[in-house]
Amino acid sequence: MQERYLRNVIEAALLAAGRPLSVAELIEIFDAREQPAADEVRAVLEALESDYADRGIELREVASGFRIQIRHTLTDAVSRLWQERPQRYSRALLETLALIAYRQPITRAEIEAVRGVTVNPNIVRTLFERNWIRVVGHREVPGHPELLGTTREFLDYFNLKSLDELPSLAELRDMDNLGVQLELPGEVGEVPTEDAAGDPADEGGGSAGADDDMVEGEQSAPEETHAPGMVARGVED
Repeated sequence: MQERYLRNVIEAALLAAGRPLSVAELIEIFDAREQPAADEVRAVLEALESDYADRGIELREVASGFRIQIRHTLTDAVSRLWQERPQRYSRALLETLALIAYRQPITRAEIEAVRGVTVNPNIVRTLFERNWIRVVGHREVPGHPELLGTTREFLDYFNLKSLDELPSLAELRDMDNLGVQLELPGEVGEVPTEDAAGDPADEGGGSAGADDDMVEGEQSAPEETHAPGMVARGVED
């Protein structure tokens, strides 16, 4: 098979797919008699990555495979083409997601112990609907609470090949927009005590009551932000 043809087909497939494609999927595009070897496909992918080095698009490997996407530094400019407002998430949702990503597997009670507030069911539902989290098991304690972990789609969305590429906890602690404590308390299930008036104790300037932060960019949401410490991908599904 001609090298130019192989390269053109792989490039066209990556542009047309609208999702990451694995090496095996790229091989399956070709007829059985002309299917390239895996090392040939990887050589083409390396060549494309090099070719895009100084262009507005880039080839990125994520958990599900390879995709061609807008270069991250250009997303703000290119986003003006989209009339719809970019999807943004509340601080509470991002803190909850960060805890699941870094401390997985983790229960809701453990998340509440760290954040000091009851996890808003809407936040958890949104994370499940986005297919960013899943139930990976149950804790062997009374009640058998669900253990939550992240998914491959979570890695794809945040431009990560694996969890090893997450920013270090030290980097997150230095960020002003993510002050959540990611180390669990010494006792699982620890919760803030109530004051003499029966109200939740105020810790860190916030109430320890139910988490009322809205999600998905609703009008009454507090300050919203993109995922801190993670590189948001340049294209949407």
